[in-house]
Formats: sequence, C-alpha cells, structure tokens
Amino acid sequence: MQENKEKEFYVEGVKGLNMKMIYVEGGTFTMGADEEDIYAYDDEKPSHQVSVDSYFIGAYPVTQSQWRTVMGNNPSEFKNSDEEDLPVESINWYEAQEFCQKLSALTGKKYMLPTEAQWEFAARGGNKGKGTLYSGSDNLDEVAWYEANSEGKTHPVGEKLPNELGLYDMVGNVNEWCSDWDKDFSFEDAYKYEGDIKSLRGGSYASYSTLCRISIRNACLVDNCYADTGFRVVCIP
Repeated sequence: MQENKEKEFYVEGVKGLNMKMIYVEGGTFTMGADEEDIYAYDDEKPSHQVSVDSYFIGAYPVTQSQWRTVMGNNPSEFKNSDEEDLPVESINWYEAQEFCQKLSALTGKKYMLPTEAQWEFAARGGNKGKGTLYSGSDNLDEVAWYEANSEGKTHPVGEKLPNELGLYDMVGNVNEWCSDWDKDFSFEDAYKYEGDIKSLRGGSYASYSTLCRISIRNACLVDNCYADTGFRVVCIP
C-alpha cells in the first residue's frame, strides 16, 4: 500500500490493482432531501442528521480490469479492448460482496460495500461539500455520464470532473450497490434488517437528470444484475 503523508489517499497495489482510495474524514451531515424539493421521492424523506466515522472510499467505480484481477472473469456487457477503465457492470449484489471478501483476503484489510450513509456523505463531498445538486457540481454534464450525453453506454471512469473529495463518477455512468437493505428512512440501522432488496445509489448512463441527484435512492433484487449497475468499495482504517 502506497500512502501519502497527509493520508488523504492510498493506492491499493496488490496484484497490480492500482485502486486509488480516498480518505473521508468522519462527520455529521443532513441525509436525504428537503420537504421543499419538488423532485424528491417519498423514500428520500425526511431529511435527517447522520454521523459517520472516518473511512476510505474508491476514487472510481471498480473497473473491469480490477474485477478480472480479483475474480478471474469479466461479466460486463460494455467492453473495450483492454478493459482498463470501463466500470464493471452486470454484477449482482452477492457478486459485489464476493469481490470485497476476496480483496480483503488478498490485502488483509477490511473492504466492503458502502452503507447508504457512507455513500451519500462521500457524494456530498464530506466535510468539504459545497451543497451542490449533483456530486461536485450543479451542472450535471460536468460530472456525469447520463441519459442526455452517454449515447446509451458506459464510459471510462474519471473522464468527468471529480467532487470536492476527488471522487469521480459518483453520479451517472453506473448505479452503485450499497450494503444496506432497502428500508424507509424511518428505519434505523437499515443494514441490520434482512430482505431481498438492496439499495443502489448515484444513477447511471441511462438515468434522467432528476435521477442523478445526490439524495435519489434506487433499489434492486440482490440476485439481479443489469448493464447499468456496478459498485465501488470502502475500507475501514
């Protein structure tokens, strides 16, 4: 593991993964959408205060190359010649969990899918956030591949601008699996509840702009996989 002096990031280098992990200092933030948000769905409300401990999160969604390095295959529908920079997709929640488990075994670290709170705090820029509508900007074209500009396909990660923490593709490109069970915000510790549905965040290349807002929540059956769904990992220090 290579780590800079300020511990703002490290690069996971095992087996040549080259996975950049960004440090997110813990804090308290307002999760969800305001009552006045005319685009918000009921499951984004009520907005509420949430505290998270510090963690690292992937600067990019997991790529097809990184997936192949750990898992030995590439299930993605959209592929290019070298698989280097396209996000892995067409994977279900169990497969994303298996990737985290195998990566943890390879490195001796604790990799996992982010909780919804970890994902949203990071998407909002953590303690550096400026309150933008989308992750890193109020102009979606600056930060995301979505329905209006994607030409109906995924794109290499990192081509758009990052947010305040240096995170790319937090909205658009691929939906991202979270560890939580999909529950209304009135449920505390949602990830402790069992069910057949898990949360997705961020929107994808196929999403309209309103579905790429930071607070938007989506969900999917745990054993389903789609070409617009991938993930990124977190690591607990």
